[in-house]
Amino acid sequence: MEKSKVNKLIPNHLLFLFFTYLSGLLFFTAFRVLLLLSEMNRIADLPESGSTGLLLKAFFMGFRFDTVISGYILGIPFAILLFTSAFRFTHRIIAWTIFWYLFVLYCVAFFICAADIPYFNQFFARFNVSAFLWAETPGFVTKMILQEFRYWWTFIPFIIFCFLFYKLLRRVTKKYLLDNPVEITGNRILFFAKNLILTLLAGLIIFVGMRGRISKKSPIRVGTAYFSNYAFPNQLGLNPVFTFLRSYLNSSNEENKQLNLIDPNIAIKNVRKYLNFENYIDSISPIARNIIPDTILTNKPNVVIVIMESMSAAKMGRYGNDNKLTPVLDSLAATGYAFDNVYTAGIHTYNGVYGTLFSYPAIGRFHPMKGVEMLKYHSIASVLKKHDYSSIYFTTHDSQFDNAGGFLSANDYEQIISQKDFPSNKILSTLGVPDDYLFEFSIPILNKLHEKNKPFLAAFMTASDHGPYVIPDYFFPKSDNVRQQIVEYADWSIGKFIQLSSEQEWFNNTLFVFIADHGSPMNSVYDMPLNYFHTPLIFFGPNVLEENRSFDCFGGQIDVFPTILGILGLPYVNNTFGIDLTREERPYTYFYMDDKYGVINQEFFLVIRENGLSSLYKYFEKDTKNYLEDLPDIVDVMDTYAKSNIQAAQWIIQNKKTKVETRYKTQEPR
Repeated sequence: MEKSKVNKLIPNHLLFLFFTYLSGLLFFTAFRVLLLLSEMNRIADLPESGSTGLLLKAFFMGFRFDTVISGYILGIPFAILLFTSAFRFTHRIIAWTIFWYLFVLYCVAFFICAADIPYFNQFFARFNVSAFLWAETPGFVTKMILQEFRYWWTFIPFIIFCFLFYKLLRRVTKKYLLDNPVEITGNRILFFAKNLILTLLAGLIIFVGMRGRISKKSPIRVGTAYFSNYAFPNQLGLNPVFTFLRSYLNSSNEENKQLNLIDPNIAIKNVRKYLNFENYIDSISPIARNIIPDTILTNKPNVVIVIMESMSAAKMGRYGNDNKLTPVLDSLAATGYAFDNVYTAGIHTYNGVYGTLFSYPAIGRFHPMKGVEMLKYHSIASVLKKHDYSSIYFTTHDSQFDNAGGFLSANDYEQIISQKDFPSNKILSTLGVPDDYLFEFSIPILNKLHEKNKPFLAAFMTASDHGPYVIPDYFFPKSDNVRQQIVEYADWSIGKFIQLSSEQEWFNNTLFVFIADHGSPMNSVYDMPLNYFHTPLIFFGPNVLEENRSFDCFGGQIDVFPTILGILGLPYVNNTFGIDLTREERPYTYFYMDDKYGVINQEFFLVIRENGLSSLYKYFEKDTKNYLEDLPDIVDVMDTYAKSNIQAAQWIIQNKKTKVETRYKTQEPR
């Protein structure tokens, strides 16, 4: 009886849309639950007394964002059903067309939700257009995903949810669009008037649902989800379809393809002031400086730079990790130069390679190594080439990933050693060979470079601390946790490299440098996890460095190259954004995370987000209070520092001021 009343009160096509909406909402929520379960360790970052309330608010916020996506999906079926109901025109073809339209679109949305979970686990960010930065190497990425269960396990619930949604949607379609024809009861005018009013009301609800807000000024934004001072519940409430579409639209907008943080002329003027140099070589670029050392090392040490995959400082005992995962790195830091406040340029490997070897910052989502025209930079390889160094780059996997091989070859790296050079039986995954084999393989090659009676620059990019995790059967970790085991293995591999190198003639005249390409989003208090950027920077060379030293000055990957040249005492033109950390200091350092950038000093951490929200934290105390409005002067100074450097870097790249002509001669040291 009750069911009959409902059917008479509400038109069938509106009931169909309503139950379809509820079905979609059910599965969006299920994916949000899976995300929460996969990130249960994040709850430890929430206050004990209020964590349940924060998570409930996140799910309510999720309901709002899920409604937005459902509103857009249901919009066209609503318009079609509005027309057919008004003219009492029903046809099975129309009903099944709507069915398949909704099924396909919702399944696409569910697929994005499924892909979002491992993406969030890796990057601590909801799915966005940055996930397609590797679209040019689909085979490589596909193999990497398939070889690591944690990257594809969500495909299983995706299939199950699509099947269940198919069953629900088919039942709703048959019940309300096929098996119950419209019957006019009572007064025809009142009947049509009631249907019209209810349909218009439903249309208004769908429109409001699509906007996500009643406010006239603005529809729902990503920033709407930031309802608390805690990063995880803020992001939990977002719908990944929304974040993906929003980021795609932003990236497609011509105004957003280039950063417009500050007037480039003002930015360059500020950077020149920050660099604190007297006579710039304006004929080269606004930041080119002629560096003349007081003394030069006559023996010209070899330089070995090891860029370690995902080696966050938080994994080291030196920085508070009690699991004893990195005894080798801890020992090297204690016996060499350790820079304790250094941060990576960004969160991607290409940021790490570009920042470390070229001393340029990350610039939004800009991928510097994939341009059609590969710019020539005055990189560390270019500088050392002028000082008669050989140069070589080693990577465990395909050199074409991120176009690293081509880009480095175009910038004075004479040899690229990659997966094509290794025996096929040593390639254990799509990431190629394990770290220790990479180092072992490199020794005879470095010996041949040494036999040329000239110094060499060797850069390594490791990969083992990235899924798919492959731990060779000859390594026996102490931990039971695979993520800790792989850190133990990566550290052990570094130790093996040092041991093998110590047996070679060139070891005593070599400067080793160890740094991460990026960190890992461990213990994420903020939506820009500081452990994702905080990296060890260790210089080791018993016969090159006179004593062990610790530096607490702030620096970045971009400072590695000038610091190396400072230690070597070689004259050169510094046409980069880096400084010599043994002689100069930064008031702040800065870094990018796709749609936001951060600035940090001893006390404050400033986050500037693309969505318009900004935050200032006292990070040392893990304080989640936003001090933005309390300390506007500090915010202005820190923000100006970061955006001036980033904007100036973009200007120099766009105007092709990155290189130094070979005819320009550096002055010799006094």
